[in-house]
Amino acid sequence: MSLSRRRFLHFSGAGLAALSLLKAYGSGRQPFQHGVASGDPLTDRVILWTRISPSDDPFFQAMVAFTWEVALDPEMRLVVNRGSGITGPEVDYTIKVDASGLQPGTTYYYRFYSNNMDSPIGRTRTLPLGHVDRLRFAVTSCSNYPMGYFNVYRDIALRPDLDMVLHLGDYIYEYGPGGFGTNQALGRDPIPAKEIVTLQDYRQRYAQYRSDPDLQEVHRQHPFICVWDDHESANNAWAGGAENHNPEKGEGDWFKRRSEANQVYFEWMPIRDNGVFDHFGDRAIYRSFRFGNLMDLMMLDTRIAARNEQAGLFDQPTADDPKRSILGQQQEEWLHQSLTQSQANGVRWRVLGQQVMMAQLTLAEDFSINMDQWDGYTATRTRLFNHITRHHIENFVVLTGDIHSSWAWDLANNPFSILEYGPLTGRGALGGEFVTPGVTSSFLNKSHLTDIAAMAMDGLIPHLKWVDITERGYVLMDISHSRAKAHWYHVNTVSSRDYNSNLARIYKQKAGFNHIQRAWSESTGSIDAPAPAPEYGSLAGNAIAALRARYKV
Repeated sequence: MSLSRRRFLHFSGAGLAALSLLKAYGSGRQPFQHGVASGDPLTDRVILWTRISPSDDPFFQAMVAFTWEVALDPEMRLVVNRGSGITGPEVDYTIKVDASGLQPGTTYYYRFYSNNMDSPIGRTRTLPLGHVDRLRFAVTSCSNYPMGYFNVYRDIALRPDLDMVLHLGDYIYEYGPGGFGTNQALGRDPIPAKEIVTLQDYRQRYAQYRSDPDLQEVHRQHPFICVWDDHESANNAWAGGAENHNPEKGEGDWFKRRSEANQVYFEWMPIRDNGVFDHFGDRAIYRSFRFGNLMDLMMLDTRIAARNEQAGLFDQPTADDPKRSILGQQQEEWLHQSLTQSQANGVRWRVLGQQVMMAQLTLAEDFSINMDQWDGYTATRTRLFNHITRHHIENFVVLTGDIHSSWAWDLANNPFSILEYGPLTGRGALGGEFVTPGVTSSFLNKSHLTDIAAMAMDGLIPHLKWVDITERGYVLMDISHSRAKAHWYHVNTVSSRDYNSNLARIYKQKAGFNHIQRAWSESTGSIDAPAPAPEYGSLAGNAIAALRARYKV
């Protein structure tokens, strides 16, 4: 929201001062046009993010100063930390602050100042220490801007009691006009108007997505923990290429494209650079977060860190090749060690946040349908499941995106063998997998045929407990020491901002029981949730703050 001259004069009573402030940035144009965000919380710190949109004013400087502050209250009176810095074109004028010196398990509010104006106020939360009774967080993925409005993000933003949002990839899409999901009637055509392949292309596409008010609001209200999937670079990407990368069409070198996509992701997302690199020299995103004694969250990169090229359809010998991997040796060893250490440390739940479906989406033991998911890399999955079995790892949960639909699975090494897995009792299961639908991306349009297909899969696939292949939405996880409960919420439309959401299904995994079962009672939110971040444009968050900023930057 811009600070109009009339409102500023009304609130401050300082006409000449107001005029000088407004002239400092293109006649009052708000420099923070892409909102604020936070992410990758730890017990004593969190990443704070914003961007200063370059001004067309001839006096605008290539390097721009800013300050930031963190407070315990939404009015920003109880400031506990502040700092300053400089940003510029080498990072596309984005700002990332690793705000430290914070207390564990605490809600904070933050904002930025630059060019004599303030940003919206955001809300974030640090990780807890010690005993934790309960966690609530949303799981989402696949937000295709041209395909519809981000009503799912709005619905998540309206939940004040979430500890975080888990985004499992496809935060943007690389296609040009007419590509997957285009709905020209909505006026949300992609910018730039082509498939994105260069550094500047990716920056423009993120800027378009981050201009969306619903996306800004969900970032403003909740910290994010994110991983990328394929569309942050190109469709069906793997370490050495992508189905949608075509050098013969002038799209250049794949490794340059993936490196630049990686760079822009780290510029525009509230993710911490941990100094870990893959063997191509690009920054790695697999990492872990500990929520006291309740949950260890391990975020994977099943997409481009070290994945081998996808096998061809029905090419089961290649899919089963033990030399092929979806994780790579370095990440696979890290994951196995992390699971073992978590179990040894007495943490209740071990949860993976990752991109593509782990459960066998097959109609028979050796008849894989989708080679882009773990079915195309069966040896990696077998090694993981064998590690879980050998080390008696319990309370294992996988959270997945990518497939634009809702699924609830038991995970088992061989779910088609009645000797190894019992579908009615969950005997032999190693954990559960909950798959979130897309924010806007769809799998299939709803019809009688899709209902029949879903029912057929329910009957033919023994470890599949439920599937919905038509609706958009998200999963709300409510985790306690006794169970991990997944709630699927669906929105009725993405073609209008006027929408409704409904609770479609609930499944849970009881602690000590490594299979899932239907649940019937919705977990209610906390009655004493921290106050939301205040609306931007309030007196505290706009006019008075702009006056204060004059003396800080």
